[in-house]
Amino acid sequence: MNPAKNIFFRLLTVILAVLTPLVIIMTSVRLLMTPAFLVAEYHMPGFPDDPYGFTMQERLKWSKISITYLLNNSDISYFNSYKLDSGDPLYNDRELSHMDDVKVVVTNGRLFWLGTLVVWIAILLFLYLKNSLAGIKKALSLGGWLTIGLMGLMGVTILLSFDALFTQFHNLFFESGTWTFYYSDTFIRLFPLRFWQDAFILIAVLSVIFSLALIYAGKNKRS
Repeated sequence: MNPAKNIFFRLLTVILAVLTPLVIIMTSVRLLMTPAFLVAEYHMPGFPDDPYGFTMQERLKWSKISITYLLNNSDISYFNSYKLDSGDPLYNDRELSHMDDVKVVVTNGRLFWLGTLVVWIAILLFLYLKNSLAGIKKALSLGGWLTIGLMGLMGVTILLSFDALFTQFHNLFFESGTWTFYYSDTFIRLFPLRFWQDAFILIAVLSVIFSLALIYAGKNKRS
């Protein structure tokens, strides 16, 4: 292999390794944006009841409607037809504004995830077709270990102060003051802090599982 081609293949290997944590973590996040996660989470032992009266069935109903909004093409008027039993809107104006902000983040995140996944698969296939199995092995292993390291760091942060992690995460994506609500607001009643803590933990667990699978796959690739 000539030097230029060797550099090119090394570069592709590095890119594949760097993209691997992004693909793994964003895939884990996407898996949580499903009704199945909502059902599992609300049935978790010790998950707090709603002190203002939502039953589990009501939580599942309204949370599924909310997740559907984040993943569909509707604008915020989607919620106009949904009323609580009291006749009040499902979400107040501040909550609707935040849901709109969340949808922007989710939509952009999904596009970024899909784009990254396409590039990751394309590089993987290219290296495979060019019989650069050693490069694939190194990239998968390095990417897997990078992901495990990142998830380990996140796990330590969750143990030390989930509140700090939660705050920094929101400050990264949302304007200050736009994502805090009263405990009596629907958003907090459906998605209390415990919900988000469990979500972060499950993202870390899924990411580590996927990483170990890739590391194992890399070790079983012949050079």
